Amino acid sequence: MSEKTLNGTNDLKDIAMSRKLVLALQHILAMFGATVLVPMLTGLNPSVALLSAGAGTLIFHLITKGMVPVFLGSSFAFIAVIIEVGDKFGGLQYAQGGIMVAGFMYIIMAILVRVFGLEKVKSFFPPIVTGPMIIVIGLNLSPVAIGMASANWTLSIIVLSTVLLVALYAKGFLKLLPILIAVLVGYVAAIALGVVNLAELSLKLSEAKLLAIPAVTLPKFHLGAILTIVPIVLVVFMEHIGDVTTNGAVVGKDFFKEPGLHRTLLGDGIATMFAGMVGGPANTTYGENTGVLAVTKVYDPSIIRLAAMITLGLSFIGKFAVILQSIPVAVMGGISIVLFGMIASVGMRTIVEAKIDFSENRNLLIAALILVIGIGTAVATDGAGNPIGITLRGNIQLSGLSLAAIVGIVANKILPQR
Repeated sequence: MSEKTLNGTNDLKDIAMSRKLVLALQHILAMFGATVLVPMLTGLNPSVALLSAGAGTLIFHLITKGMVPVFLGSSFAFIAVIIEVGDKFGGLQYAQGGIMVAGFMYIIMAILVRVFGLEKVKSFFPPIVTGPMIIVIGLNLSPVAIGMASANWTLSIIVLSTVLLVALYAKGFLKLLPILIAVLVGYVAAIALGVVNLAELSLKLSEAKLLAIPAVTLPKFHLGAILTIVPIVLVVFMEHIGDVTTNGAVVGKDFFKEPGLHRTLLGDGIATMFAGMVGGPANTTYGENTGVLAVTKVYDPSIIRLAAMITLGLSFIGKFAVILQSIPVAVMGGISIVLFGMIASVGMRTIVEAKIDFSENRNLLIAALILVIGIGTAVATDGAGNPIGITLRGNIQLSGLSLAAIVGIVANKILPQR
């Protein structure tokens, strides 16, 4: 492989397909654990998540002129609201409807960026708003993680320890795969502990078809579900900007100029709408795959598209879906303790990197409002055991995350800078 290829300036047409395939498989490994984990935590179908990730990535590349080497996978930011909507409204199809509307909001954001410019739109989502919001998302999920882990604490601790050891001590590409390695270790441990019944698994595998169409479900729409899910877009908008910035820095190109942030947002939005339509989690740009770009120094977007096509193919392998669905809850619980805590930690990192001055009362007040409203309304109930929130006409209730986002944005705009 030539130096010209290594530094990312070559389109890799001169590289054999076998090498491209190996590079594509690395991207699949990087995204796989997180992309499959989200549907497992929320109750959505893992095969459909792979379908929506693969198709969504191809949609993104089509809209961005095939210029941006980005892979789209399942978004962790939506986990809490998907679970909440599924419990509150009696089915995950209502979460699908909310995800579709969230994708449409991406499109609105793309239009606003195109018309008003990036800086004016970003002014509504400064770090003092997005940082505490990300913290709220992570902490709201913490009871879910503990509940899953409590199914088998021995198994969960094994998985949790594996994540920590790989993340801290692994070298090279393995360092990018703590989730996937921990799931594999946890699955082997589950077999050894008798949590996974091999005879039952063998029977299901024999009954499953080698090729099977993913269990696609159509969305349902409810205003309450939409109002619960859509405010998360305010957070992932800034996540999208950060991911595209990082990707461009690694590749050495300014993707805000060409193909333009409005195109990357549009691609992300339409991919998310597709995911909601078929029953997958909301899509988002994956930093894991940008990490692979940095390690390999091969930036050809066609390799990402090849990875997307392979991911699409995996979604149609029925026996593979059976194996995914046999992973014990406690394994996912051990993973979740780290991941959900990491979400909250990313929120703190956002605040630190922005050098927010908390000696200023204005910043203290905005953060305090978001944290207390976002976390308090998630756990507080009335005398009948119902969650406390603002009830609109028709018994439609705003969730804690929605209230926190709205209050944070308004407070940031109305409180004086000095």
